Amino acid sequence: MKTIQAKMHNSISWAIFTGLAALCLFQGVPVRSGDATFPKAMDNVTVRQGESATLRCTIDNRVTRVAWLNRSTILYAGNDKWCLDPRVVLLSNTQTQYSIEIQNVDVYDEGPYTCSVQTDNHPKTSRVHLIVQVSPKIVEISSDISINEGNNISLTCIATGRPEPTVTWRHISPKAVGFVSEDEYLEIQGITREQSGEYECSASNDVAAPVVRRVKVTVNYPPYISEAKGTGVPVGQKGTLQCEASAVPSAEFQWFKDDKRLVEGKKGVKVENRPFLSKLTFFNVSEHDYGNYTCVASNKLGHTNASIMLFGPGAVSEVNNGTSRRAGCIWLLLLLVLHTLLKF
Repeated sequence: MKTIQAKMHNSISWAIFTGLAALCLFQGVPVRSGDATFPKAMDNVTVRQGESATLRCTIDNRVTRVAWLNRSTILYAGNDKWCLDPRVVLLSNTQTQYSIEIQNVDVYDEGPYTCSVQTDNHPKTSRVHLIVQVSPKIVEISSDISINEGNNISLTCIATGRPEPTVTWRHISPKAVGFVSEDEYLEIQGITREQSGEYECSASNDVAAPVVRRVKVTVNYPPYISEAKGTGVPVGQKGTLQCEASAVPSAEFQWFKDDKRLVEGKKGVKVENRPFLSKLTFFNVSEHDYGNYTCVASNKLGHTNASIMLFGPGAVSEVNNGTSRRAGCIWLLLLLVLHTLLKF
């Protein structure tokens, strides 16, 4: 009978204490400077999402009852667990320390926690704020894009985390220097072919390593012929005309002579096309093969052409002689100008 009465008395005492503690917390009663520094004031506790947070309350032998509360919810009162959350466990309840642990912390655990103690029938409290940090995560990013040169593009990179992450864009290119944007959005007006390639979005908040994602930007433009190379070949020898063109999408090549298209399979002639290069090969050059050829490069955005000569040894000599004559004329002109200046 005495045991039952003792338990009832203990339960009533706990109810009164926890009620006073909650009331004290609700009314915001502070620990006064003359109250022997217990429960000792605690610093804020900062942990990463998924880790465990330890909340410690330093006490002494004058404390008769202790409890941990989250806002107005009692987590532990003495050794008795009042909350249903299995992640909250009691670590220690000694004459010097009363501490609990919250395992696998999540963002909803963030907030104020209060250690409430009773000494000489006077409840006192000390509050600590739990801060939960979350690694950065990119939750939305633009898809790879293909766009015509001269148009505008907008790339988006949305990231979450605690603290809020810093988002930056960088152009992955040997010619690119530094960041092109320090924002979630990257706007490019009148994009050029030099701005094609991969763009890297990085989200960082110092909680963990930065998170990086990439977007590929393809800039389409019409062909332009960068090299049209003729050649001089004697009759009976092998000769090759070469035409190089840059374009996105890759250019398609065609060869013409006197408005007639040269096709693969013509006797003694081979057309070899690659994405940026076309070769017209003559395996046994004849007098009839000499002349002017036209290389045409085209894609869905346009076309361009260039004239390329296949000439014989005589034409080579004439070209060299013409070059020599021009060089001689220039030399004589320079001498004449120098002679005129010396007169003055």
